[in-house]
Amino acid sequence: MPITKSAIKKFRSDKKKAEYNKATKTKAKTAIDGFKALLTLENLSKAFSAVDKAAKRGVIKTRKADRIKSRLSKKIK
Repeated sequence: MPITKSAIKKFRSDKKKAEYNKATKTKAKTAIDGFKALLTLENLSKAFSAVDKAAKRGVIKTRKADRIKSRLSKKIK
């Protein structure tokens, strides 16, 4: 456990960020799975949106988001 005051604050904020990151990642994965289950343009745009939001907020890297979007768009063809 952290001892100093600043370490305690950092621990608290890290816990909140971890929860937020996990939720964002889960939303993106759910949207991707929804698209894979039913290949429609509407589901594709939802998946793209979720992946873009995750990348914008730093949960996943932008290049990984690009790779995911590329692979998803190949499936629709």
